[in-house]
Amino acid sequence: MDHALTEAIDYIAIRRLQDAYADVVTRRAWPELEDLFLPDATVRVDQRSRKPLVLSGPGAIGEFIGSAIAAFEFFEFVILGTRVELRPAGDADAALARMYMSEHRQDAANGHWSTVYGVYHDRYRRVDGRWWFAAREYHSLARTSKAMDVFAFPRGFGRHDAG
Repeated sequence: MDHALTEAIDYIAIRRLQDAYADVVTRRAWPELEDLFLPDATVRVDQRSRKPLVLSGPGAIGEFIGSAIAAFEFFEFVILGTRVELRPAGDADAALARMYMSEHRQDAANGHWSTVYGVYHDRYRRVDGRWWFAAREYHSLARTSKAMDVFAFPRGFGRHDAG
């Protein structure tokens, strides 16, 4: 198959995986993470003020996210933009991405609205012709509060990362 066509198909498949993640999280459909993450996938959450949290496997990932957003009456995960790097180091079954996102949420207890802005640095793996999340690192970039908190941009996995 033509290289450009193969690259386009891989990009679309990875983008569909990212969109599926946003849909699952917004709907709080945690069992569906099993269809997106490899069984040994890890997610590292940069907590900024504490030691990073590392989660392993789709079940643990869903439990963590579910408990983190349980207090919100409204919650929506939005992908703002993404950059995908296919075949890092020549590996046709690997990909890296940087995905910018925001969360729009309303606290059930007091009705307070807040927004979080962040970035995921992702590693993907193709297994039996299908793309999966293999590893993710999440970093908050800013969040609303009484005053907005803004954080320094983190370094990621890819060659296009600065800093």
